[in-house]
Amino acid sequence: MKIAIMGAGLSGLACGITLEKNGIEDFTIFESRNEVDDRFVNGEIFLSALNAPIEDSISYLSEEFGIYLQPVGDIKKLIIRSENEMTTITGTLGFNVVRGRRGDSISKQMESQLHSKIVFNSKHTYEDLKKGYTHIILATGDASYSEKMWNYNRDFTVSLKGGIVKGSFDRYATMAWLNNNFAPKGYSYLIPLSETEANIVIAYPDLEENTYLDFDMLWNRFFEAVKIDLKEKMELVDSFEITKYIIGHCKEARIGNTFFTGNCYGAIMPFLGFGQFSSIMTGIYSAHDLCGKGKYDKLIRTFDKSYENSLILRRAMEKMDNNDFDFLVKHLNGHIGNIVLDFNNINFLNIISNILKSVGLFNSRES
Repeated sequence: MKIAIMGAGLSGLACGITLEKNGIEDFTIFESRNEVDDRFVNGEIFLSALNAPIEDSISYLSEEFGIYLQPVGDIKKLIIRSENEMTTITGTLGFNVVRGRRGDSISKQMESQLHSKIVFNSKHTYEDLKKGYTHIILATGDASYSEKMWNYNRDFTVSLKGGIVKGSFDRYATMAWLNNNFAPKGYSYLIPLSETEANIVIAYPDLEENTYLDFDMLWNRFFEAVKIDLKEKMELVDSFEITKYIIGHCKEARIGNTFFTGNCYGAIMPFLGFGQFSSIMTGIYSAHDLCGKGKYDKLIRTFDKSYENSLILRRAMEKMDNNDFDFLVKHLNGHIGNIVLDFNNINFLNIISNILKSVGLFNSRES
């Protein structure tokens, strides 16, 4: 057995680390970029309510799989704002992590736990690697190969604009905005990276009614709202923009001896756009299959269900106006919000999506 891992992102590195821990060293990781996480800096979150019944995803990865991550902060407070309402949810809600060209990015942390060398600036295609390897782990970070192989359901695309801002922040408080005035049918958020630095982002689906939106105008409107809401003068020190990023899901998790992992598989959850935990787990589970510890398609079945539930919530969000967001945020206030987002044994995605399906309001595959 000779294994090629195509991509040194979260899933590719997780696969490599797990193979090494199980005594398999005949593998090579190929990465097209200059280094691990050679991309813009941004913040992301591990939200406990979305990973139930796993209460603490960081300790879970450590204790169960020997993958050690250090977040930039715990989420002890989640502040959610709509146009006219605000709620604050407190508890052990999750973790803030950093991605991109920083030494403390979670991908860089994982790279330091890998003993095997990575081939950087690789020009090898999937077709090239099939000629010299018995098994291929597709972990390139996007859906291009999955779509090319007709093994992907594209559900929608999303555009987002973000930046790193300097100011004064509570590194244990994360903020989100549900407001169509600057993220139509989408969401916006602030993730603190330290006491003096944070990542702010607006993201919205590329729906027909969003085709002619002025991205810069929406961004400026959001940036001003953040400064007003936080009563903080901020300096924008870096920015990034992504348009028409594909969100979807593989039809088959494995075809022959090719494993689809991470975003090649469809690890990004449509509801809030994060998928780090599932990306890491697909890498681990693909390695477990190769080590004879289970069948990949069965091991990741829970993530298939999570994706479908998340897509139902995504479709629901697209139907909501600012009055609906006000109603939602108002009723998340206090005890109800704490139960929903700080009760880790409740599968939040499953419960809410089943309610929406039962009343016949939303279907995950609606256009």
